[in-house]
Amino acid sequence: MWALRKIQESSENYLETILILFQRKGFVRSVDIAAEMEFSKPSVSVAMKHLRENGCITMDRDGLISLTPEGRRIAESVYERHLLFTRWLTSLGVDPQVAAEDACRIEHVISEETFRAIQAHVGMKDEKP
Repeated sequence: MWALRKIQESSENYLETILILFQRKGFVRSVDIAAEMEFSKPSVSVAMKHLRENGCITMDRDGLISLTPEGRRIAESVYERHLLFTRWLTSLGVDPQVAAEDACRIEHVISEETFRAIQAHVGMKDEKP
């Protein structure tokens, strides 16, 4: 199970990006990920191979990428953290761009216990990605 092993921050970022792109466009291809993340197509291709091998995504004949249930679970968890921290920091008066950048860093290093405590404290427990 993925939760028992440490997923790399870059993998979390790719999964989160796939989720966001799918919500925005209804489909995701490697070229979309490369454009969104401003990465080279070869770098994205290597990352997609690793995510496929780890059971986080599937790719069909047309190159359309889908999250597996495990990939979706990880992506939604990371995105949930991102949204909460961005909103929270913005509510504290942090510039929205700075808040989003800081949220992206915080979302990967904070423990589940601390995240849930902050989530309960700031009253955003019921919000979902």
